[in-house]
Amino acid sequence: MSDALEETTRAQLKQGLRIAALLVATVMVFVLGLSTLLSHLDAYKSPLTQLGAFAVVGAVLAGEARLLVLGRPWSPPLRAAAIAALLVACALSYVTLPDGRTSTGPDWIFGAANWAGVVILLDRPLRSAVAFLLAHELTALLHLLLLDEPSLPDMARFCTGSMNVFGLPLCVAVMASVMRDLSAAAASSRMEIERVRVAEAVAAQSHRRRRQRFAELSVTTVPILEGLADGSLRPEDPAVQRRCALEAARMRRLFAEADDVADPLLHELRHCVDVADRKGVVVELDARGRWPEPPVSVRRDLTEVVLVVLATTASRARVTVIGGADRVSVSVVADCGEVDVPSPAAPGVHVEALNHDGTVWMEARWQRVN
Repeated sequence: MSDALEETTRAQLKQGLRIAALLVATVMVFVLGLSTLLSHLDAYKSPLTQLGAFAVVGAVLAGEARLLVLGRPWSPPLRAAAIAALLVACALSYVTLPDGRTSTGPDWIFGAANWAGVVILLDRPLRSAVAFLLAHELTALLHLLLLDEPSLPDMARFCTGSMNVFGLPLCVAVMASVMRDLSAAAASSRMEIERVRVAEAVAAQSHRRRRQRFAELSVTTVPILEGLADGSLRPEDPAVQRRCALEAARMRRLFAEADDVADPLLHELRHCVDVADRKGVVVELDARGRWPEPPVSVRRDLTEVVLVVLATTASRARVTVIGGADRVSVSVVADCGEVDVPSPAAPGVHVEALNHDGTVWMEARWQRVN
């Protein structure tokens, strides 16, 4: 499943849950709540206050409907204001109820404001909905205890009514929380799967590249080892020593290609220079400028000129790397005899060489093609 499809599915589920919760709240407020309010309007101490409280609850649901049509969530300040308005409306409604009628027939807001609050807290953590429902219950309970002098049947009636008033909206809030957690877990799992797939692809590519390089090196390395083993090549022969030094440097370069470093080209050059250092050759490595990271095949061609020259260097060499925004060059100057100029395999790499009076200069250049 693509990212766009997953995001669309999550948005549709969230939208569907908001619509379902709004429909339930609308029925509870504008059907059950309004009918209860109108049928007991003459019994309230202040009918106007009750109508005002109903207007507040209705306005909150109207705001949710408008945001739902626009496809937008509640902003934090607007949500906080709506919750505060609902709690104030509850308090005013309870104050103007007939004596001893909390959580009874005339108490329409007991089963209406709870749904309105859950609707606007549906996309918030579960603790937010629980806190609102507790505040709603506590408002009704305080009115019952402080103003109504409740009897045991009154308290039993309140507890029984609270099971529906608190429990049903809580179930909806729990469902929304579970859906959010499942969606987050699915997204996290998908990201982990993608990470593993990328890691496996990188590992497989690196393995293929190493096998290819080992196969290439075996063409030149294995004959040397076989010759040394059967005695056809003599270790004291300068030509054999140069070949061994060249293959050793190539092996070091191959191992360096697998390292995760900031500048792979310089990293591989240092490994190439290290082989010459072990022979007693004094090598200076100088880098100037900044350059783009060349592909592996290009880096091999750039470092190959250094390997070839350093393998025959007598005592001293200087390696210089000069880079620009879209190009890089690697040159080497050393006191060595005539060497074969390597032929670059990667496109865009050019090699030049000069040999004068026992000194060899060789340069490999690469320019990135945009």
